[in-house]
Amino acid sequence: MTKDTNIPFIGRGWKFPPEFDNIHGEVRMSEGNDDISESIEILLSTYVGERLLNPKYGCDLSILFFESLTVSKEKFLKDKIETALLRYEPRIKVLNIQMTNKSQQGRIEIDIEYLIKTTNSRSNMVYPFYLNEGTNL
Repeated sequence: MTKDTNIPFIGRGWKFPPEFDNIHGEVRMSEGNDDISESIEILLSTYVGERLLNPKYGCDLSILFFESLTVSKEKFLKDKIETALLRYEPRIKVLNIQMTNKSQQGRIEIDIEYLIKTTNSRSNMVYPFYLNEGTNL
C-alpha cells in the first residue's frame, strides 16, 4: 500500500494476523489503508455466528465448498459480500466485486475494488478463498 493513504484518521488497529514486538513488548499496529485491507480480510474469513459478542458479523462463503460457481451463485455471493462490507466496513464504498474461478489451483479469487471515503482514493484487494482448505486434497 502507498504511504500517503496510511493516514491515522482512516483508522488504526491490531495488525492481522496479530504480531508482537518482543523488544518493546507491544502489539504491532496497522494504520490507514493497511488497516482497511486487514479488516476486509477478517470480515471475509469470519463465519456468521463465529463471534460471540457480535453474532451477525462475518460473511459466510461456505456455499463455495461443495458446489460449482454458477452465475446465480456468483451474483448471490457478490451481494452477500457487498452487504457485509456495507454493514461492517463503513470507511469504504464498494465499487466492484469480481470473482475468478481458479478451481485447478483449488481457489476462487475475490477481487474487491473500493473507494476510501475520507481520502477519496481508490484501492483494491484480492481475497483468495481456498476451496480445499482443511482437507487432504
